[in-house]
Amino acid sequence: MSEPAKSEPAKSEPVIIVYDGECPFCSAYVKMLRLRRSLGAVELVDARSDHPVAREMKARGIDLDEGMAVRVDGVIHHGDAAIHWLSLMSTPSAGLNGAMAWLLKDRRRARVAYPVLRAGRTLALRLLGRRRIDGKAW
Repeated sequence: MSEPAKSEPAKSEPVIIVYDGECPFCSAYVKMLRLRRSLGAVELVDARSDHPVAREMKARGIDLDEGMAVRVDGVIHHGDAAIHWLSLMSTPSAGLNGAMAWLLKDRRRARVAYPVLRAGRTLALRLLGRRRIDGKAW
């Protein structure tokens, strides 16, 4: 009697992180993330681009000026939920990355910290003379 053929595990879509490419804080954060190798492919998408996923987020009514978004196997995490999810998927490290991971791994701390982080982003973009992702002035 022969054994049934083993099927390959289903390949999931890449984790997609949609962030503001003109924000120095957002860009630095996604570049310093040390995501677990078990996640597989990770795609970074500038929310200001004409990328299909950026367009999809906007079409779904997700305000990318209010926070980055992460799409994982069709589930979208936005704002504080996105950075909380990312911190849970990060590998431990020292320095600023470690401090951010500690802060954001706790859901309550992430909810409290996120408005402060977002306000810092808004202030930095205003000082740099950058417009909102939707093109409007601040």
